[in-house]
Amino acid sequence: MPGDGIGPEIISEGRKVIDAVSELNGFEIDWVEYNNGAEKYLKTGELITEETLAEIKGSCKAIYLGALGDPRCKPGILEKGILLKTRFYFDQYVNLRPIKLLDGVDCPLKGKGPKDIDFTVVRENTEDFYVGIGNRVGKGNSKQGLEVLRELYKVKFGLDIESTDEIAYQIGVMSKSGADRVIKYGFELAKKENVETVYFVDKANVLSDIYGFWRERVELQAKNYPGIKPEFMFVDAITMWFVKNPEWFKVVTTPNMFGDIITDLGAMIQGGLGLAPGGNINPDGISMFEPIHGSAPKYKGLDTANPLATIWAGALMLEEIGEPESKELIVNAIQEILKEGKVKTKDLGGTHKCSEMGSAVAEKCKELFQ
Repeated sequence: MPGDGIGPEIISEGRKVIDAVSELNGFEIDWVEYNNGAEKYLKTGELITEETLAEIKGSCKAIYLGALGDPRCKPGILEKGILLKTRFYFDQYVNLRPIKLLDGVDCPLKGKGPKDIDFTVVRENTEDFYVGIGNRVGKGNSKQGLEVLRELYKVKFGLDIESTDEIAYQIGVMSKSGADRVIKYGFELAKKENVETVYFVDKANVLSDIYGFWRERVELQAKNYPGIKPEFMFVDAITMWFVKNPEWFKVVTTPNMFGDIITDLGAMIQGGLGLAPGGNINPDGISMFEPIHGSAPKYKGLDTANPLATIWAGALMLEEIGEPESKELIVNAIQEILKEGKVKTKDLGGTHKCSEMGSAVAEKCKELFQ
C-alpha cells in the first residue's frame, strides 16, 4: 500500500532493495498493489473496504505500507479509516519499534553512541485509549451507547450522562487477554535476546484502575519467566531516562498510548524519523510494516525523502515472513551506507535523492553478499 505524499516514492525504494536481496537469497516476492489513500477517498469517498481486507487475508503474507495523510482530508479520516481499521481487522496487537543508533548517524544526546542506544519497544497496538470510543455531550441529560468489537471480546457501554456543562470524554479499555499477550511477547523477546530485565511502562500512580490492572497482569506473567526481572516505570520517568541513560534499556513493553509517545522520543535519539521503522505484528497472522514518519505531502514527487526507515521496515517484514538472513543483510547494508557517509539525503545533511539512496542500499547488499 504506497499511500499518500512521499509514500509511493519510499515504497518504490523499499521494493527495489527487497527485490535485490530476494534474488541474492533465492526466493521470490509477488507484489500486489492496493491504492488505498487520499486520492481514492477524495474521488470515491471510499476508505479501505471489508472486501479488500478479506482479499488480502486470503492471498497475502504481509502488508508493506508507505505513509498515510493528506491536508485535503479531515484529520484522522485516513488514519482511522485505513491504518487503524487494518490493524484491528488483522488483530496486529504488537507495534514493534527497534530503537537503534547506527554508526555514522548524529545523536542529539551528548556523549551517547551506538553502543548506548540499542533497544526495542513492544507497544500494545489495539487497546488502551486508542480503541476509539468517546464523544462530546452538551448540558443536560443524554444517553450514549458505545461498543468495542474485537476478535478477543466484545464490550458495550450504556451511559446515562447528566452534565451542567458541555463535556468531552474518552474511554480506555484494557482486557486480560489483550494485556497478557503483549506482555508475554515482551518477555519472550527478552528471553530470545538473553535480556535480564524488561521495563514495563504505565501511569498507575494516577490512572490506577486501568494501569493497576496492567501491573497485575505483568506480575502474573512474570511467574512464567523466572530468569527475567520485570521493572515498572511511569511514562514520565522513562522519557527522562531515555535521554539520560538510554543504555539501561534493551526491551521495553508498554500500553498503547504511552508507547505512541515514547517511541517518537526513541526515533529522535536514534537519529530522526527518517531512520525509524515499525512493524504492526500478529505473530500468527498478517503483519504490516511501515516507516513511522508521516506522508510529508509538500515533498511529494520531489525525490528528496529519506527511504531508509521504509527500507528498514521492509527488512523487518522479511524476518517476519521467514527470511531472517535477508533482514540482517539489509540492516548491515544500511549501516555501511551511513558509516561511509558517501550517500546522504537532505535530512542527513546531503544532496542525494531518495532513488539514489535506495539504489545505494541495493548495491551495498550485493557487495556484502559476495
